[in-house]
Amino acid sequence: MTRILFVCHGNICRSPMAEFVMKDMLAKAGLEKRFSVASAATSAEELGNPVYPPARRTLAAHGIGCAGKTARQMTRRDYSAYDLLVGMDSANMRNMRRICGGDPEDKLRLLLDYTDRPGDVADPWYTGDFDATWRDVEEGCRGLLAALLAGGA
Repeated sequence: MTRILFVCHGNICRSPMAEFVMKDMLAKAGLEKRFSVASAATSAEELGNPVYPPARRTLAAHGIGCAGKTARQMTRRDYSAYDLLVGMDSANMRNMRRICGGDPEDKLRLLLDYTDRPGDVADPWYTGDFDATWRDVEEGCRGLLAALLAGGA
């Protein structure tokens, strides 16, 4: 089983969106038993809080639920517990490297690196544009799934 952890700053918008989009894609492809997917934060600011309501509404508009998800902070142990740790932006990546003590096994990736337009996933906390974030997350997850199935993630 391949274990994937999506990571953003607070674990209430982008990383839970990626978690549940990927779970939905895997379920629709009949692959949910081959993968374990979760998400976490690099900060402690939102610990225990549910998915931010506009992010929850955006997922729901696409037929995806996220009930029961609450924010948790990434730990150094996550590096050994997961096969792939996927950050949403360059600041997340810096914090992930700090938390993990580096990346000796080359497990840390940016989500949009799996697309034709590498870079940062739009942060709706600042932009308020959850549709742009949805497009980034959906495209990134689609690319990541293709890479995983091709054996190149």
